[in-house]
Amino acid sequence: MSDQVRERRSSRRANGGGPLTATEIRALARDRLIESRLTPNTISITGLIGNIVAAVLIFENHFVLAGVAFILGSVCDMLDGRYSRMSGKGSPFGAFLDSTLDRVSEGIVLAAVAAYFAQQQDDWATLATVLAVVGSFSVSYTRARAEALGVECKVGIASRPVRVVILSIGLVFAAEELVPGLDLLAPAIYAMAALTIFTTFQRVFHVRTQLRRVADGADAV
Repeated sequence: MSDQVRERRSSRRANGGGPLTATEIRALARDRLIESRLTPNTISITGLIGNIVAAVLIFENHFVLAGVAFILGSVCDMLDGRYSRMSGKGSPFGAFLDSTLDRVSEGIVLAAVAAYFAQQQDDWATLATVLAVVGSFSVSYTRARAEALGVECKVGIASRPVRVVILSIGLVFAAEELVPGLDLLAPAIYAMAALTIFTTFQRVFHVRTQLRRVADGADAV
C-alpha cells in the first residue's frame, strides 16, 4: 500500500473516520493488486486462452460471443505490459513471452476467420484475411527490428489497439447475428489488410529516414 494512502487512512481513523476519495480508492485497489500473487505472465496466458476461446467460437459461428472473448483476451494482452511496469514484477522473459503470445493470439483468431471465409467460399475475403495476418505480423516485426537498431518506431495507423477495435467490431457485427442485414466482418478484414500493409510501409520509410539522419550526423562529425 502506498505511504500516502496509509497516512490518510491513519489520519481519518485518528479523527473519527471518513470515506476515502476516488483517487485513494484507486490507489488502494492498485496496491492490493500489486501485493497479490498475480503475475504479468499469468495475465499474458489468460489473454491467450481468451483468444483461443474466441477462435473456437468463430468456428462454431457464434460471432457475438467470439467478439466478447476476443475483446477480453485482447484487453489482457494489452494490460500485461502495463501491469508489469506498474508492479515491478516484470522480467526479460516476461517481456519476450508477452510479445510472442500477442502474435500467437492474433494469428489464431485471424486463422479462424480465414477458415470461416473459406467455408463460405468467399475467396477474396479469405485472401484479405491472409494479407491481414501478414500485415499485422509485419507491423509488429518492423517495430521490433527498428528498436533493435536503436530507432523508435511507433508511427503508423494500424497499431495493436486499432487492429483490436476493428476486428472486435467485425466479429460482434458479423453474419447478421446481432443486427439483421448487417455483416461487418468482411469489411473489417479488408480494412485491417489495407491498414496493416500501409503501416508496414510507413514504418519502413520512417526507419530509413531515421537511419539516414544518424548516418548523416556521423559523417558531419
